[in-house]
Amino acid sequence: MEFGGVGTLILAVCIAFLIFLRMWNNNSKWKDLPPGPTPLPLLGNILQLNVKELPRSFLKLNLPIGANKNIQLLWLAKIHGDVFTVHLGSMTVVVLHGYDAVKEALVDNADVFSDRGKAPAAELFFKGYGVILSNGERWKQLRRFSLTTLRNFGMGKRSVEERILEESQCLREEFRKKAGSPIDPTYLLTLAVSNVICSIVFGERFDYEDKKFLGLLALLKEAFGIVNSLAGQLLNAFPNLFRHLPGPHQKAWKNIITLKEFVMDKVKEHQETLDQNCPRDYIDCFLIKMEEEKDNPNTEFHFENLFVTVMNLFFAGTETTSTTIRLGLRILLKHPDVLAKVQEEIDEVIGPDRCPSVEDRSKMPFMDAMIHEIQRFGDILPLGAPHAAAQTTHFRGYTIPKGTTVFPLLTSVLKDPKYFHNPHVFDPYRFLDEKNRFQKNEAFMPFSTGARLQGNPLGRALSDARRSRESRQGAQEEDVRGHSVQNELHSGGRRICLGEGMARMEIFIFLTFILQNFNLKSDEDPSTIDLSPLPNSNGIVHRSFEICLVPR
Repeated sequence: MEFGGVGTLILAVCIAFLIFLRMWNNNSKWKDLPPGPTPLPLLGNILQLNVKELPRSFLKLNLPIGANKNIQLLWLAKIHGDVFTVHLGSMTVVVLHGYDAVKEALVDNADVFSDRGKAPAAELFFKGYGVILSNGERWKQLRRFSLTTLRNFGMGKRSVEERILEESQCLREEFRKKAGSPIDPTYLLTLAVSNVICSIVFGERFDYEDKKFLGLLALLKEAFGIVNSLAGQLLNAFPNLFRHLPGPHQKAWKNIITLKEFVMDKVKEHQETLDQNCPRDYIDCFLIKMEEEKDNPNTEFHFENLFVTVMNLFFAGTETTSTTIRLGLRILLKHPDVLAKVQEEIDEVIGPDRCPSVEDRSKMPFMDAMIHEIQRFGDILPLGAPHAAAQTTHFRGYTIPKGTTVFPLLTSVLKDPKYFHNPHVFDPYRFLDEKNRFQKNEAFMPFSTGARLQGNPLGRALSDARRSRESRQGAQEEDVRGHSVQNELHSGGRRICLGEGMARMEIFIFLTFILQNFNLKSDEDPSTIDLSPLPNSNGIVHRSFEICLVPR
């Protein structure tokens, strides 16, 4: 009887599974999606993917149960093509692989793929508020306000470039205090970069010994790591279940609450000292806008959007930039020949005493090429930000329903062998022509791709402000790197990374300032330095390391 009962149960499960597959294949909403691995009921493709390393799983798929998962790996893109579908629990995702597919969808069909896709973990923390994860009227209003406000601050008496240079000098003094001693540069770099955005958003910078601020940065970093861990991916796949279960994601939630308390304390201080005729920073401007719209029942200018937008700006202005600079130092330790050549160029163009400026970049092709290659090789956002179909659309012969989440696999763009020869080799010379002049590669998309014109209120506003000052002086309209704006829109699409313009300025000035003033030393042999990200971090969290900065 027991055996018969088990057999009946197994038979029932098999029949239910077959019925599910039949219903799935007959479902008109999904049947014309791009091909992909067959999902399991409720679980989707979770058991077939390495959720700990999701970007790699989109490139590789384990064989069915019983196969050697460590050896027999198949490339999803080679099986299903450059546009394929995976199911992460209840979420259906269309993955774009390679530059051609990403550009065709997010640049050539920008209006169709203009929405922000689902990010359940982030939505749980921020509830759809702010400028990064929102869509529709909320996104339009907050983006327009942020664009205007930040552009005005970029045109102020104290430019963003001046703020970055001031912080570079503070960072230099901190490094000098520790000269010759091995240090982990993570927090000093994070403090320096975050202070730039703090000066714009909060109207102040924080001392490098400020324990409270150091603690807040640690909380932010911890929350970031948790969201990109296995726990975060399970939360994304099964948000309605895991949000109620114990786990690391609950710690991330507590961290966000602590960060909110800090931001709202700053908002309260601003309210008490606000002069509506003389706004000091972004928060002041937002509070003034709130007062102007206090009688509008549908206003998007309220405290929840203020908090989340400040967090958006703070995060966009800190984590990716500081990680890029830190990884750049690590890469240069592994490639001392590149370090020597770029320092030679710095000495020739800037010299030992003058501070670097953004204008120097156009005179430093090797430095420019090296930074581009650090961003390409470093590949710090391998999955890219999720997009969504704003309407039901036909793409490459498939039907993608409205609201379907779309992942542009940035790692497949930056490592696309069609556009980058030997893509897994660090080689700054790929961005130089035969006359050693900088040359742009259209497939260079280090931060994101996108479908929203001027969707980068922080970086684009600051870039626009700088170009406005230059145009008044008769200068040619160029972005902060000296490359045409049209090329930037072509390569990055319309919804490029929040803060990308300022990030380019910071990466150039901070790296140049460090290499101008210090030689880089390490106890590790260059050949043994591991540049790969930490396991189980979705390719985003990079290894800590120690470095000696010796004054030149």
